[in-house]
Amino acid sequence: MAEAKKAEIASGTGRLAENIAYFARALRKAGLPVGPGAVIDAVSAVEAAGIGHREDLRATLHAVFVKKREHRDVFDQAFAIFWRRRALIERMMQQMMPPAPGAPDKQKAQALRRVSEALYDNKQETRQEDDHKQLDARLTVSDIEIFRAKDFEQMTAAEIEAAKQEVARLVLPLDAVTVRRMRADPRGRLIDPRATLRASMRAGAAGIELRFRSREAKHPPLVAICDISGSMSNYSRIFLHFLHALSKTGRKVHSFVFATQLTNVSRAMQAHKDPDVALAAASKLVRDWDGGTRIGRTLSEFNRLWSRRVLSQGAVVLLITDGLERSDTAELSFAMDRLHRSCRRLIWLNPLLRYEAFEAKAAGIRAMLPQVDEFRSLHNLSSIRDLCLALGAAGSAAGDPRRYRLTG
Repeated sequence: MAEAKKAEIASGTGRLAENIAYFARALRKAGLPVGPGAVIDAVSAVEAAGIGHREDLRATLHAVFVKKREHRDVFDQAFAIFWRRRALIERMMQQMMPPAPGAPDKQKAQALRRVSEALYDNKQETRQEDDHKQLDARLTVSDIEIFRAKDFEQMTAAEIEAAKQEVARLVLPLDAVTVRRMRADPRGRLIDPRATLRASMRAGAAGIELRFRSREAKHPPLVAICDISGSMSNYSRIFLHFLHALSKTGRKVHSFVFATQLTNVSRAMQAHKDPDVALAAASKLVRDWDGGTRIGRTLSEFNRLWSRRVLSQGAVVLLITDGLERSDTAELSFAMDRLHRSCRRLIWLNPLLRYEAFEAKAAGIRAMLPQVDEFRSLHNLSSIRDLCLALGAAGSAAGDPRRYRLTG
């Protein structure tokens, strides 16, 4: 069998090379960095190793296409689906159901979903063309604007995936701030006494050559505190993808989630390059996803345990919650005041601002508004893009919380 396949590959009469190329395209759509060179290497490797057994073929393709550990699950799921009979695939696809947050097999389920969409994307388009329902993939400017303005709650699963990709491409502007730490600077205005004395001693104290220094400028760390209760789950998931993209740029990002208790998911979000795998790892640490919410007690816990650790060097705090506190607001007001005094800027992102008739009537919202620097919406891609622009500026009238306090 192996000799026959080698002959087919060499003569060009077989379909194996074509299938490997199609399989590589599916892996690339699923997120693996597979290029034309890898496809040529895969065909040559299969020709050299032969495919006497299915496991031999899997090992050969795995050695060529998989370069990182986080790509293994995607490859395994893709190989299992691609090299089965169509009837088995269709029955398996019909039985696929979205897993609950924090499920043990969520990482593999995410890979299975991505691979399935990649493998059957072209086939779905072919069926639509047969039914004379052609879809132009080239979006116009108006289509893009409509998509960016669409609420996350109203998006389909495919649109959510597209939104995650758009979020990953957003870039924060340069917003470096001056800190107290000093650095050597030949053009600095401040004299560095220690460096000056060391230079003088090296020269034998024959003369004094002044050394100068200036204050160092750094990008302030971002601290996100995300509400993952039932009403906020979808919005927080999209924003966690945004935080994951930011953490891969080298910027210091601290991520916290809460419902009834606070959980630090920073390490889990930064340990994996794949955003779906990172979010799955973070969800395993959370016990109260989609549960109730206790904002006041959670912020008090953050101030007590984490404030001095992460709120340094002019940190910017992003608080993502709807502000619907069900307990006493006295603790909430005190915790918000302390949080506001501990950071450089406190930005509150509330999805309820998507309603034009929004008014600050809830007790929790009234208690929180006086302690925030900016009050912004978080319900679509446009709102996240506006947040990126606002982080690079001192602020804007669009995020001024006073207009809600006056009308509330």
